[in-house]
Amino acid sequence: MEKIVPVEKNKDYEVEILGLASEGEGIAKIDNFTIFVPGAILGEKVKIKVVKVKKNFAYGKLLEVLEESEHRIEPVCSIYKQCGGCGLQHLSYEGQLEFKKNRVKDALERIGKIKISSKTKLESAVENIDNHNLKKASDYDGAILHDTIGMKEPYRYRNKVQLPVGEENGEIKIGFYAPRSHNIIDMDTCYIQDEVGEKVVVLTKKWMKKYNIKAYDEQKDHGTVRHIMIRRGFITKEVMVVVITRTRELPYKEEFVEMIKENIEGITSIIQNINNKKTNVILGEENITLFGSDHISDYIGKFKFNISPLSFFQVNPVQTEILYSKALEYAGLTGEEVVFDAYCGTGTISLFLSQKAKKVYGVEIVEAAIKNAKENAKINNVNNAEFIVGKSEDVIPQLINKGIKADVVVVDPPRKGCEKSLLEAIGEMKPERIVYVSCDPGTLARDLGILDELGYRTLEVQPVDMFPQTTHVETVVLLSHKKSDDIISFKIECGDDRYRQPDRVTYLGSTMETFIPKSATPIRLFLCLVKIT
Repeated sequence: MEKIVPVEKNKDYEVEILGLASEGEGIAKIDNFTIFVPGAILGEKVKIKVVKVKKNFAYGKLLEVLEESEHRIEPVCSIYKQCGGCGLQHLSYEGQLEFKKNRVKDALERIGKIKISSKTKLESAVENIDNHNLKKASDYDGAILHDTIGMKEPYRYRNKVQLPVGEENGEIKIGFYAPRSHNIIDMDTCYIQDEVGEKVVVLTKKWMKKYNIKAYDEQKDHGTVRHIMIRRGFITKEVMVVVITRTRELPYKEEFVEMIKENIEGITSIIQNINNKKTNVILGEENITLFGSDHISDYIGKFKFNISPLSFFQVNPVQTEILYSKALEYAGLTGEEVVFDAYCGTGTISLFLSQKAKKVYGVEIVEAAIKNAKENAKINNVNNAEFIVGKSEDVIPQLINKGIKADVVVVDPPRKGCEKSLLEAIGEMKPERIVYVSCDPGTLARDLGILDELGYRTLEVQPVDMFPQTTHVETVVLLSHKKSDDIISFKIECGDDRYRQPDRVTYLGSTMETFIPKSATPIRLFLCLVKIT
C-alpha cells in the first residue's frame, strides 16, 4: 500500500520544531512525517509553507516565528539569508556550541553505536586510566563527551578568503555564491573574514572598472579575472593577494600592484595564478609573482609555516592551536614513543607531536604536501620527524616489515574519513592509543564503530568549534586498545584423530592463537581441544 503523505506543496502549516538536523535546519513532524525548516530553532513554534515534498520528508519555508526561542538572535550580516556561507548566525553562540555537541553525540550513537557516558562532568578519562588503558572493563561507562570548545570572539576568525568575480548589468560583483547556485551575492562586509579582505575587494572593483578589466563568464568561458584570494598571517600580519585569471595576459597589472601596495598594510606578496580550464576548481597550477615573495609566513603555537597560494593551512589559527594541543594531550607522549601521523598533510600535527615524541612518521599521498612538510620541519629545526609519500594503508605495513611499530597513531583524514584498509592495518599493528581528528561527525562515527570491532574503545570525545556561525565542527577523539580483561584470548591445538569426523579435515600438529571480544556472537569450536590462556 502506497504511503500517504500528510502535507501538500504550497500549503501553510503551524508546527513545533523538535530538533535540529546536521545542517542546522529545524525538524518538525506532522503525523510522524518529517519536515525540514531552514532558519527555525529547537523549541520554536513557527508558521511554514511547504515548498518541496518527497516520499519520506518535505522542506518548509519559514514564514513567521510564532513562539521564539531564547537562543534566537538577529544576524549581524545584511546578506545572511542570501549568501548561505554562514548557516547559524540566527542562533546564539551558546546555542551553536550546544548544537555542535549534540550533532557529534547523535552521529556517534546512531551511526557508530558508541555508548556515551553519563559522566560528562568528571575529570578527563586520560586521568582515570593507567597508561591510557582501563584497569577493568567494568570501569567503562561509555565515551566521555565534553562540551564544545568555542571562541572568545566568534567573528573575524578566518585567515583566508576566496571570492568569485562576476559582472551583472555592467557592474562588477565580488562576493559569495548563493546556496546551491553560482549566482554571485555581492559582498561589502563579511563578519567571519579578516577585514583586510574587504579592502582588497573595494580596490579590485575600482581597478577593474577604471581599466575596463573583464570578469570571467563561466557560461561563455570568456573574460579575464575569475577569483580574488586573500591570505593573512594573524601573528606575522603579512598579507598575500592572489588574482586568479583565465589568461596569462593580465592588462594593467602594474596599476593593480601599485594600488594594492599603496593601500594594504602588511602586503608581502601579490601573485597572479593562471587557471585556463573550464572547471569549478579555483586555482590553477601556475603562479607568477607580481610583487614581493611567493609566500607569506604565520605561526601555529611556536611553529612557523610558509604559506603559498596552493598551500593547505588551517583557516582558523586560534582554534587550530587548541585542536592540535588537545591531540597532543590525548597522545599521552613521554618522549619514548614512536608515532605514526596518517594523512599528515603539510606536517602541522606532526610538528606538534614531535615536541614530546621520540620519533614521528608522517604519511601523506600528496607529494607536494610532503615537500611542504619537510620544509616546515627544516624551518622549525625539527629533526625527529620523517615524512613519506604514499597511502597510509600501504606505507604502515612497510614500516612494520622494517621493524618500525607505532605506540600511538594519529589520523586526520579528509571529510570522507579513513580508508577501511588503513583502519585494519592499524588494528593489526595494535598501537596502545589512537588519536582521531575529524572534520565530519558522520564518517568519524562510522570509523569509530570499525575501530571498536578491531579492539579499540572510544574514551574521550572533544568537539572544537573551528568555524563559528557555520554548522561545521571538528572533533578530537582518544581511543585505547582493549586489554586482556575485556578480551577472551585462546589457543586452539588440533591434531588428535579421535576427534576427526567423517568428511572433515583434521589439521595435524597445528596451533592458532587469537582473541575475541566478550561481547561477540558466541562461536562453536569443532575437532579441537581448547585451552583458555
